[in-house]
Amino acid sequence: MAIRKTITGIILAGGKNSRMGVNKAFLDINGKRIIDHILDIYRDLFSEIIIVTNDPLIYTEFADAVIVTDIYKGKGSLGGIYTGLFHAQNDYAFVTACDMPFLNKDFIDFMLTQIGPYDIIVPELKEGFQALHAIYSRRCLPAIKKMIQSDNLKISALYKTIHALKIPENIITPFNQDGRLFFNINTPDDLQACKK
Repeated sequence: MAIRKTITGIILAGGKNSRMGVNKAFLDINGKRIIDHILDIYRDLFSEIIIVTNDPLIYTEFADAVIVTDIYKGKGSLGGIYTGLFHAQNDYAFVTACDMPFLNKDFIDFMLTQIGPYDIIVPELKEGFQALHAIYSRRCLPAIKKMIQSDNLKISALYKTIHALKIPENIITPFNQDGRLFFNINTPDDLQACKK
């Protein structure tokens, strides 16, 4: 438990929600808001919780979270990761998006045990890296800042320059029996699929 409690949990909630038309963090999935589901897991695992958002007033009900806004505006998820890490009090942070309703606490816990010498721990599926279900070290801050300043916002480019552990699919599968572990909600159809 000690190693887990020295980690920060970051929720990226700064998206424009243009396809949904509503704030996805507050969508109800089977009687529970996504943000509440994520926070329940975070409170068990992490000593610090940070929500990165460009609309901070709507998150003030979460008194145990630090609410911050983007340092570099309009830089997407990479900018959100930078902001969260910048404000984090711990050396490592687990980062996820606010629209992922099927986080698995056991898998996050497993990822935390893999930190060791790595600066990033990221799941890798056939379709690519799950950059918003990953652990980042604050040592990544200079590299991320350089990418942002050159407008290179593709998160996977970071993994080529930083000491990263890529968790392969065969390790992920036992935690992902229904295939929805990394599912995120972008459209009303996605929302309906969650409720089945």
